[in-house]
Amino acid sequence: MGAALVVAAVLAGCADVPLEGAPSPSTSPSHKPKPSATPKPSPTPSSTPSATPTVTPTSKLPAAAPVLRAFPGRLPNGKPPLFVVVSFDGAGDLALWARWRAVAKQVNARMTFFLSGPYLYPGDHRSDYKPPYRKPGASEIGWGDPANVLGRTKVLREAIAEGHEIGTHANGHFCGANGIGRWTTAQWTAELTAFDRMVRTGPSLAAGKAVQPPFDPATVKGMRTPCLEGNRPAYRQAMVQRGMLYDASAPGYITWPKKQDGLWNFPLESVTLAGTSKKTLTMDYNLWFSQTQAHTAPVAQAPALKAQVLATYQQALAKSRASGNPPLFLGNHFNRWNNSVYSDALTDFVKQTCTQPDVRCVSNMELASWLAKYGVPSGQNRPS
Repeated sequence: MGAALVVAAVLAGCADVPLEGAPSPSTSPSHKPKPSATPKPSPTPSSTPSATPTVTPTSKLPAAAPVLRAFPGRLPNGKPPLFVVVSFDGAGDLALWARWRAVAKQVNARMTFFLSGPYLYPGDHRSDYKPPYRKPGASEIGWGDPANVLGRTKVLREAIAEGHEIGTHANGHFCGANGIGRWTTAQWTAELTAFDRMVRTGPSLAAGKAVQPPFDPATVKGMRTPCLEGNRPAYRQAMVQRGMLYDASAPGYITWPKKQDGLWNFPLESVTLAGTSKKTLTMDYNLWFSQTQAHTAPVAQAPALKAQVLATYQQALAKSRASGNPPLFLGNHFNRWNNSVYSDALTDFVKQTCTQPDVRCVSNMELASWLAKYGVPSGQNRPS
């Protein structure tokens, strides 16, 4: 029964916010991106952007997954810390970058930002990207323009210096029946290689001259797949081969993580929408779908909807405390959906929660580092 509820929750889907100037995705429950597929798929696609102009780094590039803090194995009450992990998919909007960095700074939080490759790659070079089963340059989230590519490059460097983590959200965001679900390990390897080269060469292409990449893409340690989809053994094999450490894509429960397919499985968790019996996932889009079928409600309803989301997060936190403090994973997008209900509710939750004595608001990689040091608390890996 529980597994069926999680599947039902994830079937609502999730959607990324398109780049500036790109068309907005449909928000209907049956949303599936319109494929730009070629008539006959290539079984061995090349998905590697061109690497010109080249950049010779003048210094070592920042690591994408900094771990600058250490946490105790146990708190004075004998329990492990209650880790709250806030993450974002896409990570393109510069104004929202400023917002979330400021929120994190107020409460000494670190967050994970799953970057989409096209957000760092100029649109006039889009045909460098050759995704599986699609025309060169296909992307459901658009491409960058030079000014925003360079703006994001600067912000990414600054965020990493503040201790935030950059993961990957892959590139073209192809969901649904003709999307990433049919990709093989080899195709995922090519997709991740394309991400690497977008990071390395996109800023220089945008500037028309050599520009330092914002970080070393080889140091990315985690991924969240578009729409939480994909053949998990296939893409996880590609991740393991690259030396990555965790997958943040699968639905799950409020429980201590465990390893699957050689990676830590950091799930989006099944929770009950406050005041209802509806099951949903701890992802802003899924909460939106549960509340209003992903339609924008009248602005007068925003306070009540925000209060419901905040209460849902608070219920989940209480459930963790009652179950031995397993981590709480909150997945989000850079969005202003439904009159900014989800961004506003998360902001309030972070400000209220991250300063509580037993809570540590961390990046996924900080949690992975703690687990590597202390392991999963004994007897604490069952769903609560």
